[in-house]
Amino acid sequence: MKKIVIVGAVGGGATAAGQLRFYNPDVQIIVFDRDSTMSYAACGTPYIIGDVIEDEQSIVLTNPEKFKKKRDIDVKLEHDVIEIDRAAKKVLVQNLETGDQFEESYDALILAPGGSAIVPKIEGLDSSQVFTLRNFEDMQRIDRFIKNKKPESCIVSGGGFIGLEMAENLKNLGLDVSLVHRSPAIMSILDTDISLIIEKELAIQGVKLLTGTEMVKTDGKTIKLSNGIELHADFIIMSVGLRPNTGLAVKAGLKIGETGGIQTNEFMQTDDPSIYAIGDASENFDMVTGDPKRVPLASPVHRQAFIAARHILGSKIAKKGLLGTSVLKIFSLTAAMTGLNEKTIKDKNLEYATVTHNGISNASYYPDHSKITLKVHYNPQTRKILGAQCIGGKGVDKRIDVIVTAIYAGLTIDDLQALELCYAPPYSSPKDPINMVGYKAINDN
Repeated sequence: MKKIVIVGAVGGGATAAGQLRFYNPDVQIIVFDRDSTMSYAACGTPYIIGDVIEDEQSIVLTNPEKFKKKRDIDVKLEHDVIEIDRAAKKVLVQNLETGDQFEESYDALILAPGGSAIVPKIEGLDSSQVFTLRNFEDMQRIDRFIKNKKPESCIVSGGGFIGLEMAENLKNLGLDVSLVHRSPAIMSILDTDISLIIEKELAIQGVKLLTGTEMVKTDGKTIKLSNGIELHADFIIMSVGLRPNTGLAVKAGLKIGETGGIQTNEFMQTDDPSIYAIGDASENFDMVTGDPKRVPLASPVHRQAFIAARHILGSKIAKKGLLGTSVLKIFSLTAAMTGLNEKTIKDKNLEYATVTHNGISNASYYPDHSKITLKVHYNPQTRKILGAQCIGGKGVDKRIDVIVTAIYAGLTIDDLQALELCYAPPYSSPKDPINMVGYKAINDN
């Protein structure tokens, strides 16, 4: 009987375990995780803190007892895998509660160790109340602090997904929120013109935004920035980036790719065919360019878990690459993107053209409609779509989902005008923004 050991029991690890059991009732599956909670929806944690989701246990999908009873999978929490013996196909595990160590053999090993929040070295940071948000326990610590200490102000450092989601949720709690971001524009995965729309929304909602600067010194509740400005805040949320947890892989001699993740092939295998890597710490490849790519988001890891599990069980279903499709709520706005942004296209010296449509989400005479901006980059010679971004009040996600499908299917920018999409006044227009982008591109040809 084949034995599979999995390191990590959150999105990737728990999903891989479930897939393995679904497709094979006989394999032995053991999952280890150093945290005390498994299989929780990490993307929901900012909304627990913001009281949008009232019950914190609602984002915990299962526990070891339920997993064992329902799927016959052994999950050992507060157990840290500290070493891999590739030759003997064994891992060394430490029980974090007792300190005891033991070995566990494997036929296949899946690494889903996730990532850790980056906390930069800042003078005096230990004197301030600082939080990161990477796991369930982090969420609980922030939530308890807000409820018990009743803070009035916060600085969020970093204008990425977590930073913006936390800024919104903390502002909605009534806190005075300042958002500090090192780059000139927030959300660097977006084109600058799209980012500026988000910045305007933050200003409207009362979030103080300081870009092109960073924290250099803190003294309790006083925070000094590199531009000389001093801010005062009761606590700091540090969300400047994610470091993939590759220490175990490095120690085992597995190859690390140029993005800093554990290098994998189209079946999520590392350079050791018995060891797979999925999730935030794994490196795969870009669907558009074929270049190395790492996407620490939920949707890709679930797909990677399926591919790894199926390959271990003998089915070769290859991953076709990563697009980095993502969506973000910022107060009344939604922003989404897929594929390459303008900066990446330019950095790679790719030939491209861009078509932008400023329209509305659905029929203008219908009372519930909003402005929408859809921007698509494409190769003017092959007409293949390179990437897209969309921002507006409603219907943003479905437009990007259509573009994702078009890229996956190999459609051209010109094909978009021919798509017969859903129409009724509450939902769209007879010529959807997707169609309009296609028509405009044809006119530019």
